[in-house]
Amino acid sequence: MNGIKEIIDILTTEDRNEFLLFLHKKNRRGDTKNQKLFKLIASETTQELDVMLYGKKSKNALHALSSRLQNSLIEFIATKSFQGESSDELEIFKLIVAARILFEHKKNKIAFKTLEKAKRQALELELYAILTEIYHTKIQYAHLNKKITLTKTIDASKSNLKFFAQEQQLNMVYATIKRDLKNPDVVSIEQLITSAFGEFDIQLDANLSYKALFQLLNISATASRLQSNFYDSLPFMTQLYAIVSEKKHQVDKHLFYHIEILNLMAIASFRNKNFKACQVFTDKMEQEMAKQQGKYYNRFTEKWYLNKGLLLNYTNQAKAAIVLLHHHEKQSLDIDLTLVMCYFQQQNFKNSYDIIKNFNHSDAWYEKKNGWIWVVKKCIIEILVLIELDKLDLVLSRLKSFNSRYSKKLKTVGEMRVLKFMKLVTIYYEAPKEVTSTKFKNTVQNSFKWIGSEKEDIFIMSFYAWLKSKMEASNLYETTLNLVQKTK
Repeated sequence: MNGIKEIIDILTTEDRNEFLLFLHKKNRRGDTKNQKLFKLIASETTQELDVMLYGKKSKNALHALSSRLQNSLIEFIATKSFQGESSDELEIFKLIVAARILFEHKKNKIAFKTLEKAKRQALELELYAILTEIYHTKIQYAHLNKKITLTKTIDASKSNLKFFAQEQQLNMVYATIKRDLKNPDVVSIEQLITSAFGEFDIQLDANLSYKALFQLLNISATASRLQSNFYDSLPFMTQLYAIVSEKKHQVDKHLFYHIEILNLMAIASFRNKNFKACQVFTDKMEQEMAKQQGKYYNRFTEKWYLNKGLLLNYTNQAKAAIVLLHHHEKQSLDIDLTLVMCYFQQQNFKNSYDIIKNFNHSDAWYEKKNGWIWVVKKCIIEILVLIELDKLDLVLSRLKSFNSRYSKKLKTVGEMRVLKFMKLVTIYYEAPKEVTSTKFKNTVQNSFKWIGSEKEDIFIMSFYAWLKSKMEASNLYETTLNLVQKTK
C-alpha cells in the first residue's frame, strides 16, 4: 500500500479525478473495486481494506487488486506525461516511437523522414542517449532505403557512442559525488568534485555539455544547502558559471538548463548576501523565461517568485515582498514558509501562525515532499511563533518532538549550530526574563563558534537575529537587516 500512497501523494486533485475516469474506462466488467480502493487509500484509510472491499478478510484478493491499481497508476502517470509534457526530449521520443510504428506498417518513406527529424533535433540538443536509439532504428531498417549509405550511418553511430560513453562517465562522476556528500567529514565541495573528475579522467572545461555544467552546479548547491555553507562553494560555482558563459552561442538550444543555472547562481548569491549579484541573476532569469514564447515560464515561476521575494525582504522592502509572494497563485510549500518568515520578521505572529496551521500533514510527509532541511526550518520557526503567541503548552511538545526527530540527523551532518540555537531557545522558553542578563549573553557567546558575518549563511543569521533582538530588546526586522548587511 505504501507504493500506492506515495504515487497518490504526487497527484493533484485534478489528477485524481482524471485517474478515476481513466479507471472507469479501463473497467470492462463494471467492477469498481479498484476505484473504491483508490478512494480509501487517498483518504488515508489503510486498515481492514479487504473487509471494506469484499465484506470479509481476503488478503490475497486485496494484494492482487493493489498490484493492479499500482500498475494502473504508473500507466496513468506515463500516459499523462506524454500527453501534456512539452520537453524537447519527450517530443523526440514521440517521433522515434512514431517512426517505429510506421516501419512496422511498411510506411517506410514517411518513417525515415520522421526518424531524420528526430535525429536533427537530438543532435542539436546533444542528446546522445536518445541518438543511440535513433541510430539503432536507422541501421535496423537501412536496407529499406537506397539513399542511406550504411557505412556512413555506422560511423555516425560509433561517433555518437563515444559521446554517449563520456556522458556515462559523467553519470559515474555524479554518482560518486552524491555518495561522498553523505560523508559528514567532507570539507570542500570543490575538492570533492575535482577528485571525482580526476578519478574518471574528465576535465572541467568548455567541452562539458550544458547539462553536465548544470548538474555540477546543482550538486554544489545541494552540498552547500546541506552544510548551510554557500560561502566556500561560491568560488567554484562562479568558475563553473564562467565556463557556461563561454557557451553563449548555445543558450537558446539549452534554454531549460540555462534558466536552471541562473536560478542556482541567484540562490548562491543571495545566501552569500550578495544582493546585487542576486538581482542580476534573477532579472536574467526572468528575461530567459520569456524567450521562445514563454516555453518554460510556468515551470520556473515559483523559483523566480522565491528569489525575488527573498531579495525584496532582505533589502528593506518587506511589504513589497509579502505582496509579491501572495500573488503567486499555485500552492507552494516554499513560498508559504517564506511568507511565514516575512510575517514573523515583521512581528505579525498571528499571520505567521495562520499559515503554519495550514501545514496539516505530518513532518514525515513534508520530509518526503520537500526534504528534511525544509522541515527543520518549519519546525524551528513554528516553535518561535508559538513562544511569541504565548502558546507555551505547545512549545514544550514541539521542542521534544524536534529534538527526538532531528538531533541525531543534525549531529551526523555536523550542524551543531542548530542544536545549540534550539538549546538557547529552550533556556529562553523556561526563563524569558533572563534573556537580557549578562549570564545569558555569555551563554550565547560561548555556545557558537563564530565564523564572521561575511561567511555565515543568511538563514542562520536570521534565526540568530531573533535571539539578538530579545537580548537587546530591539526590533526584529531591523536587527535582522543590520546583521545581514554588515558585509555590504
